[in-house]
Amino acid sequence: MTPPTPRLFLIRHGETEWSLNGRHTGTSDIPLTVRGEEQIKSKAHILVGEGKPIDPQNLCVALISPRQRAHRTFHLLFEHLSKVPDHIIDESVREWDYGKYEGLFKHEILAIDPKWDIWRDGCPGGESAQEMRDRVDSVIAKVREYHRQYFEEGKGTRDVLIIAHGHFNRVLISRWINFELALGTRFNVEPGGVSVLSYNHNSLDEPALNALNLYADLK
Repeated sequence: MTPPTPRLFLIRHGETEWSLNGRHTGTSDIPLTVRGEEQIKSKAHILVGEGKPIDPQNLCVALISPRQRAHRTFHLLFEHLSKVPDHIIDESVREWDYGKYEGLFKHEILAIDPKWDIWRDGCPGGESAQEMRDRVDSVIAKVREYHRQYFEEGKGTRDVLIIAHGHFNRVLISRWINFELALGTRFNVEPGGVSVLSYNHNSLDEPALNALNLYADLK
């Protein structure tokens, strides 16, 4: 019998002060706001648990960004369970390194470089668009190897979980479905929102986007 199609649950951390006001937040270690914590707590019982969309029994691996806003989001999602799943703090799923533009509003960046487009130009002193693409592609290759081992060899379990960031998630969605990273500008990835990436026709050769911004607070 063919096993269930593997999935990647891709979650953006909850709201922070900087995500609320629009500052570029890469390496800065900004905590969740009180509302950001409530965003995650309010969906945890719906989203996570036995028989729920994210069932710990189905989790092969959880990759969590080192920034506290992502790590805290992970723990808030699972704290109602008797045991928090094993997870890996992974630098490869960190946010885009904004370099000299860290902490700036977009209008402040455009005052420096009126033609700036992160999807084309990247960030001076941080990561270029090509570097971001390469990093995200390496994460996708890692996830697909977990999926392949489960689907073709019966090793491990069905699902992978990543808790990361706005730009990172938008790039990953674009690259997962075999588009250039600049397609990410067409996706809104809300704080606390859940995306589901999987495959069409039960074929690992047909990567697909199943859902975007599930359980997001869209107020």
